[in-house]
Amino acid sequence: MSNWSAPTPDGPVTGTVSVPGSKSVTNRALLLAALSGGDARVTGAPATRDTALMTGALSALGAVADTDGETVRFAAHDGLRGGSGDRPAEVDCGLAGTVMRFVPPAAATATGTTRFDGDPWARKRPMGTVLGALRELGARIDGTTDADALPFVQSGGPVRGGEVTIDASASSQFVSGLLLSGALFERGVTVHHDGKPLPSLPHIAMTVAMLRTAGVTVHDDEPNTWRVEPGPVAARDWAVEPDLSNASVFLAAAAVTGGRVTVRDWPAETTQPGVDVLPVLERFGATVTRSADGLTVTGPDRLSGVDVDLHDAGELAPTVAAIAALAGDTSRLRGIGHIRGHETDRLAAIANEITALGGSVTETEDGLVIEPKPLTGRADRPWGAYADHRMATAGAIIGLVVPGVLVDDVGCTAKTIPDFPGRWAALLGTPGNG
Repeated sequence: MSNWSAPTPDGPVTGTVSVPGSKSVTNRALLLAALSGGDARVTGAPATRDTALMTGALSALGAVADTDGETVRFAAHDGLRGGSGDRPAEVDCGLAGTVMRFVPPAAATATGTTRFDGDPWARKRPMGTVLGALRELGARIDGTTDADALPFVQSGGPVRGGEVTIDASASSQFVSGLLLSGALFERGVTVHHDGKPLPSLPHIAMTVAMLRTAGVTVHDDEPNTWRVEPGPVAARDWAVEPDLSNASVFLAAAAVTGGRVTVRDWPAETTQPGVDVLPVLERFGATVTRSADGLTVTGPDRLSGVDVDLHDAGELAPTVAAIAALAGDTSRLRGIGHIRGHETDRLAAIANEITALGGSVTETEDGLVIEPKPLTGRADRPWGAYADHRMATAGAIIGLVVPGVLVDDVGCTAKTIPDFPGRWAALLGTPGNG
């Protein structure tokens, strides 16, 4: 694998971009389409690894996905089914949290058995909460190496369902995963969260809204409690809006270079936590405007430091940290201790990589303190992506201002952004290979 040379433009970055569809919306829509058992279609699904992993998982369970570009179709079927005997259905989770946390509850309703595994780091990601909850709800799960981690083999339903109390402070996906399939449990499901404050609450709001759109009755009027009534999931067509967390990477290009970047088709209303990047960019000193063309960010002459709580939008942390590393004042990122369990330990990764360029980053219990220091690209040590798409794009952002930044695995951006190097080059007006 060759290092990618992050391009450094001669002046402010100016342009208009279209961003692929939301990973979070896509994989929820794909799962609900498969659970409906009817003819259903998802349009705007990005041609990314996470999308392919979800369609592959659902196809392995008998809901065969027919993918044509950014459109995925499901034909009517008689319900999910696993394998039999010593030949279980095989689900590759890759490094996709939505696959490893959303598909096991769905597979619990299937007939037959299913084996789950993924990339090496996926075996280290927290899974015990959702697996323990499924056991309490009547599912049968046997860990082949560790009862609370990948890989494991799961036997199909029916699933009794009912009430379960979990600590979902490590990931809101634990709640969403149970809710998405809960209508197909015999008693539905009631999920109580008992623990530290939940991260990424907007993602749970997204789940609830999409379930209701699919005709599922969900009660969420009590704090930290969600109840899904048993019943069918309606077959329908889903349209996926642009991924706002990915859009933040392109908007960051305007912020750090004093440029002007427009993202087309920015939704007027959204449940995506990526929208939280807008007030953060304004705190850095950027200007945000809306027009018929889309949403535009204009960068300042000088980036101010920020003090922000990203608890509800931890996925933005690598992008915000990259901007902060280029600011003129100290920045503090708070509320993101949970991202130590994301695709990699993102707090450690951010600190390691910015420090390697000469920066000053201190890890705290729940975040980072980033002090302004001159940064220098290094030919002897590339920016480490850690197989994490958001770490790779953070390196690209810093490379806009710091010449000589190399990224060791820009290909991992295919997880959520098809051909990121080409899209980045098109915006910057540089060759695709940097």
